[in-house]
Amino acid sequence: MKILVLNCGSSSVKYKLIDSDTKEVLAEGGVEKIGLPDSFLKFKRPDGSKETIVVSMPDAKEAVRQVLKVLTDEKDGVIKSYDEIQAVGHRVVHGMEKFNKSVLITPEVVEKVKECYPVAPLHNPANITGIEAVTEILPEVPQVAVFDTAFHQTMPAKAYMYALPYEAYEKYGVRRYGFHGTSHRYVSRRACEFLGLPYEKERIITCHIGNGASVTAIKDGISIDTSMGLTPTEGLMMGTRCGDVDPGALVYLMKVLNLDADGVMNLINKKSGVAGVSGISSDMRDIEDAVARGDEMATMALDMYEYRILKYIGAYTAVLGGVDVIVFTGGVGENQTGTREKLCKQLEYLGVTFNAEANKSRGKEIEISGPDSKVKVVVIPTDEEMMIARDTAEIVSAL
Repeated sequence: MKILVLNCGSSSVKYKLIDSDTKEVLAEGGVEKIGLPDSFLKFKRPDGSKETIVVSMPDAKEAVRQVLKVLTDEKDGVIKSYDEIQAVGHRVVHGMEKFNKSVLITPEVVEKVKECYPVAPLHNPANITGIEAVTEILPEVPQVAVFDTAFHQTMPAKAYMYALPYEAYEKYGVRRYGFHGTSHRYVSRRACEFLGLPYEKERIITCHIGNGASVTAIKDGISIDTSMGLTPTEGLMMGTRCGDVDPGALVYLMKVLNLDADGVMNLINKKSGVAGVSGISSDMRDIEDAVARGDEMATMALDMYEYRILKYIGAYTAVLGGVDVIVFTGGVGENQTGTREKLCKQLEYLGVTFNAEANKSRGKEIEISGPDSKVKVVVIPTDEEMMIARDTAEIVSAL
C-alpha cells in the first residue's frame, strides 16, 4: 500500500511516500516558508540527488498541491497519478484524553481535534489545515490521524496528575499528556527487535533528545511515565524550551519584566533552554563547537542539558524498579557521541559498561554498552513516518 505521510506545521509541511508492504521510502521532501514570498519545496529525486523549487504557496492547501505535483511529475515523480496514493497518514500533536490510539479521520474526529486547540495552539490548527487540504484535493482517499500523545494514555493517574486543585483537571483537562509518543513507541519496540528481547517483558527508558527532548519509562510494552506535560515545555532542557522550572520563578518574572501570558509563553518556549543559557544557539552542534573553544556559557548549557537527562534516567529507573534497556534517539541521541559517553559513564552504578569503539557510530542502529553490561544501551534512529505509515496501513486495510 502506497501511503503519503504528512507532518504539517504552521509554515511547513514534511512528507514521505512509503510503501507499507516493503517499508520502502519512495519519495521524501518538505515545504518551508508557507505564506511568505520566498516559499520553497525541497525533495529528493529517485536517484538520490536533491532539488529545491521556489514556488508561491500562500497556504497549506497549495503546499499539499505542490507536493502532489512533484510526486506525479513526469521527470522527477515516482507515481503516475494521484490514484496510486491509497491512504494518507497525518501526524497530529495533541489528542488530550479523546484519543488513545491512531484513528480513521472522520468529520467527528476533526471536531474533537479542534477541541484540543487551546492546549496546542501552534500545532493542532496546522495539523487540521493539512487534513482539510487533503480532504479537498483527494476526497476519496482515506486519512488516518496518529497522535503524539496517544502512546502515553496508559500512564496511571499518579503519574499524569498535577498537584493543582482537582477542578483544573475536571473542568479544563489540565494534566500531563506527554509528547514524542510515536517516536518513543517506535524506538522502544525496534530496540527490542534489534536486541532479540521480548518487548512486552522489558523495562525500557527511551531518551528522545535533540532540539525537542523527552524521556519515557516503558514497562511491559506500555508507557507509564514521560517527561513532557500538558504542553511540550515540561521536562528536559531543550533547544529553546526551559523544561522543568519553579512556577514561582515565572510569576516573579511576569512581575519584574511586566509580561503578559503571551510574553511568558514566548519566554519559556522560544528564548530559554540551551539558546537562552548559552546565548549562542539552540543547535547542539554549535554548542559542542563553542565548548571545544572553551566558551564557559556553552559549557554550562551542555552540562545542564546532560545533567537533566541523567536525572530523568535515574528517576525512571526507580519508577520501573530497575531498567533492562536504555535507548538513545533524536538528533543528539543519534549523533552526539560525547553526550552518550558522558551519560553512560555516569550510569556505571546501574551496571552499565561502555563500548567506546561502538559509540563512534553516528545515525545508525548500534549497541554501545559492553558485552558484560547489566543494562543494554542502544542507539536507534527514530522513524516516526514509518510508524505513522504502519498505523495507517493497519487501519485502512481493515475498512
